[in-house]
Amino acid sequence: MKMALDDTGGRNVITAYEPGRVTVRERVFERSVIILPTTLHADWRVTDTRALRASDFGPLLEKPPEVVILGSGDAQLFPNPSVMTTLMDLGVGIEVMDNAAACRTYNILLAEDRHVALALIFAADAESIDPGP
Repeated sequence: MKMALDDTGGRNVITAYEPGRVTVRERVFERSVIILPTTLHADWRVTDTRALRASDFGPLLEKPPEVVILGSGDAQLFPNPSVMTTLMDLGVGIEVMDNAAACRTYNILLAEDRHVALALIFAADAESIDPGP
């Protein structure tokens, strides 16, 4: 799906999303990535929501955002509750949704000038990961 905002103002706007791939401005990412309004962490090594730990959000916690939108892949899958509790204890909200919804929500909050972070998880090899019950 193509996405567009009238004025990006130099911010990291999601311009397209399709399963397994996101485009931020003109850059295409096919691996897990953390996106903030003005910075990117393209080397985020998370590939499974179930294995996610609070420490994996380290790149965000230097200047914590108001809210983290966690894209858990092609389907909504919640991380261990301790991950969410740790972020909430730091005053950071967290919302979990599938990657497509996460991209749309991030763009809306970005357009509202909110200090938001988008953490998208792309499986290393989607066919080798058991989606569970």
